[in-house]
Amino acid sequence: MPEVLLDAIEDATRRALERHGCRPDIAAHVADAVRVAEGNGNRICGLYYLESYCRQLETGRIAGDVDPVVTIDRPGAVRVDGRLGFAQSAFAAALPHAVAAARTNGICGLSVEHTHTCTSLGYFTEQLAYSGFLAIGATNATPRVAPPGGSAAVLGTNPFAMAVPDGNGGVAFQFDFSTSAVALGKITMAAAAGEEIPLGWAVDADGNPTTDPDAALAGSLVSAGGYKGYGLGLLVELLAAGLTGGRLSIDVPPLKTPEGPPHDLGQFYVVIDPSGYSGDAFAERLAGLTAAIAEQPGARLPGADRVVPDAVDVEDDVWSTTLRLAGT
Repeated sequence: MPEVLLDAIEDATRRALERHGCRPDIAAHVADAVRVAEGNGNRICGLYYLESYCRQLETGRIAGDVDPVVTIDRPGAVRVDGRLGFAQSAFAAALPHAVAAARTNGICGLSVEHTHTCTSLGYFTEQLAYSGFLAIGATNATPRVAPPGGSAAVLGTNPFAMAVPDGNGGVAFQFDFSTSAVALGKITMAAAAGEEIPLGWAVDADGNPTTDPDAALAGSLVSAGGYKGYGLGLLVELLAAGLTGGRLSIDVPPLKTPEGPPHDLGQFYVVIDPSGYSGDAFAERLAGLTAAIAEQPGARLPGADRVVPDAVDVEDDVWSTTLRLAGT
């Protein structure tokens, strides 16, 4: 397993995307997201997705050369139509408008509409926190999660993310997790490796708990925390599909197949300027919370003090595929 510089991962990703029909400025946004995912150890949202990006650019499932359209019909409501292109470039187009709106109004709703899957939701909330805003994000995906007591998938893994600014241009803490018991990618990776999955991750097509990843893929995942996670999944569904006008999870086509209709997914972000509410009290409360957790041995805030390496280990077949796609 080679150790690969993140610079090389970003460069190869960008070249692969451009080689398969993506405009250079758009490819740069997506390559940066892949780099960040790999640097964070989030393999599922990194190079793991590159081949599907390239194949879908070739078939037209992803529009690799469109300019997103930003509209602001109300002072605190920013919308961007991704025009069935990448979510990363749509978000980048809307980001300065969302920042300005949240700074003026104290809060802003950012609706990212009609895009390809955004993969790592935390990639976006983190950018808002670096800009000084508390950010909450939601998106949905293909139907994979059955309601408690059911066996037919209705919701996607429906991730929910939050990033909190530290007041000094950094991130105090952040999290990004699926509202299902586990991300779908962990099931597919286990199936590819011929490994079992833990009980409590999924049920088979008859609604029975299973450790077989293939049976899980033929069945459905379950919500994290039972009905509590199910409620959060419903919340995410309405934010991501209801407010953006994107597809409901039950209508989302398979994400990684080369052929098929565009994903047409949405993401919704709540962007809050802490200074617009309690002022200095926010920083004081954050410091108090941080101290209460830090003083406990072994306890930590999620995503706090993250150190990104210069290089990461990449599986041989993943890196060879990346280089092939990049024409190296």
